[in-house]
Amino acid sequence: MIAPFSIARLPRIEFGAGRLAKVPELAARYGTRALIVTGGQSLRQTEHWESLAGALSERGMTWKDFPVNDEPSPKLVDHAVQDFLDEHIEVVLGIGGGSVLDAAKAIAGLLPRGGSVMDHLEGVGPEKPYQGPSLPYIAVPTTAGTGSEATKNAVLSERGAHGFKKSFRDEQLVPQYAVVDPELLASCPPDLIAANGMDALTQLLESYVSLKANPFTDALALSGLAAARDGLLAWYETGPAAAAARGQMAYAALISGITLAQCGLGSVHGLASPLGAFSTIPHGVACGTMVSTCTDMNIRAMREREPNHPALGKYAAVGALFTGKHYEHREEAWVALLEILSDWTYRMKLPTLSEYGIGETDMGRMVANSRGSSMKTNPIVLTDAEIAETLRARL
Repeated sequence: MIAPFSIARLPRIEFGAGRLAKVPELAARYGTRALIVTGGQSLRQTEHWESLAGALSERGMTWKDFPVNDEPSPKLVDHAVQDFLDEHIEVVLGIGGGSVLDAAKAIAGLLPRGGSVMDHLEGVGPEKPYQGPSLPYIAVPTTAGTGSEATKNAVLSERGAHGFKKSFRDEQLVPQYAVVDPELLASCPPDLIAANGMDALTQLLESYVSLKANPFTDALALSGLAAARDGLLAWYETGPAAAAARGQMAYAALISGITLAQCGLGSVHGLASPLGAFSTIPHGVACGTMVSTCTDMNIRAMREREPNHPALGKYAAVGALFTGKHYEHREEAWVALLEILSDWTYRMKLPTLSEYGIGETDMGRMVANSRGSSMKTNPIVLTDAEIAETLRARL
């Protein structure tokens, strides 16, 4: 018997090399006045910007620009909404990495009515229900990591002693279109490939073993994990297979967004929230540096307290998938998985936590603030001591 499950709304998906050329046609369906949210200047320094701008102009479209240079804060979103509230924007284009896509998603959600995003953030403020509607939003990722192009949540950060990393989340915020063009990934530097790629891999692995996983998301997660297996190191090492590897990772990131949106994540992302709020560590780096130790702890905790947990079989399946080997005993597959995750962490030079000033004195605060929505779908409830141990392993 297959247990009942539900699948939430997904964007329409355009995937493949050259798909950026479809964006002007898609945008023009919603009107002639656009807001284009991008990163700093990187997009405008490529041939992609010139061709996109020309095609938008040919369709009679005009646009306003808004740059996002860091992980977006509630203040940045609120400023954008105030700046463009009277500009009669009809469609929002987000073209960039996960920070850009999250900011654009939140801005599109608030522009029709105004107001502050703080009214709707989970876990802070009044948590007022979002009434909508959102403006039509087209998400175009230029990195392969967060999968924000396929989700309903915009992750916003406030850094500092009283910092937080929380989501503005509603199905009305799901993009109308996710346009995934692997050619846009060609300019990613190695450190970004590593951090974002390990984030996508983490999202696939955590959603696969999530308490809310189902046969639909399992099939997708396994296909995404296979793509990450074949694509991540090949792209990072920029060998002859790099172009094909970009396509694999663009697919892996997209699928990771779909699966996390349906069934949640786990302890890595539970910890990434306070790590990103109380330090300057980027989200992808936090996930990439923690995935091997958190996976190790999950396996050890389940072996000790829940040896029949189905997630143990899933971890073994991923070990076999990554190595292409059949294991007589699942213990061998767990070891293989952990060795690969640890090896990739070091080969791609993922920084340690101490490189961002995180030390022993931060353990209590990190642990205390790790039990958000992601930790609730971790396959096993970890103790405070176990969570602290995973952090210490990456100091």
